[in-house]
Amino acid sequence: MRTLLALLSLVMYALALPVQAAQVQVAVASNFAAPMQAMAALFAQDTGHQAVLVLGSTGKLATQVRHGAPFAVLLAADSHTPTQLAADGLAVASSQFTYARGQLALWSAQPGVVDAQGAVLASALPGKLAVADARLAPYGAAAAQVLAARGLTAAVRPHLVVGENIGQTFQFVKTGNAALGFVALSQIMVDGKVSTGSAWLVPPQLYAPIKQDAILLSAGAAQPAARALLTYLQGEKARQLMRAYGYTF
Repeated sequence: MRTLLALLSLVMYALALPVQAAQVQVAVASNFAAPMQAMAALFAQDTGHQAVLVLGSTGKLATQVRHGAPFAVLLAADSHTPTQLAADGLAVASSQFTYARGQLALWSAQPGVVDAQGAVLASALPGKLAVADARLAPYGAAAAQVLAARGLTAAVRPHLVVGENIGQTFQFVKTGNAALGFVALSQIMVDGKVSTGSAWLVPPQLYAPIKQDAILLSAGAAQPAARALLTYLQGEKARQLMRAYGYTF
């Protein structure tokens, strides 16, 4: 009896211990950089786990996964890429879900350059127009759709400067190397409003929905910290933070 009680005490003690803190490598689409950096701090505070972030275009990150990068979780800027990785045996299909829906904006770092209807696109552009590479970045594909819908693809082509991802595109505009550009709303929104410059929030009917999916990659399938992060992303605290950056659900 004493032995049984001792064993039960040990089991109860073990169950009471917190899960061992661990690092989780997370591949993050560039548009989600700012909210994910903020969320990583909350995640560490609430769980003890540390999210190590690698930023890039969704296409480039997927290529790195295919070449053996040890990412445990992918936070993509689309839904197709995670689905394809799962189909190719590189991710856990049952773990995929939409963590946010992105919004596209036309933005200038300078006030008064971009009007509230985006009419500046059809006028004499004040300089270079930055877009992300449509082959690699879903926000770049969305920008191409907007230009096509407005019948402006050929007219603006001589003015384009193309970023590898939406993070680089944002930097082109922020630094003045481009007068204006198509960026993720999350990159220019702070506390629910555009923080600087001038912007046009592009009507969502002009581009295909930017449904951003998360998935557990094969390298993280046995990592409790990776699964904890995916659960955390679906919680209200995470969603409240994402709303402040202009994401919807």
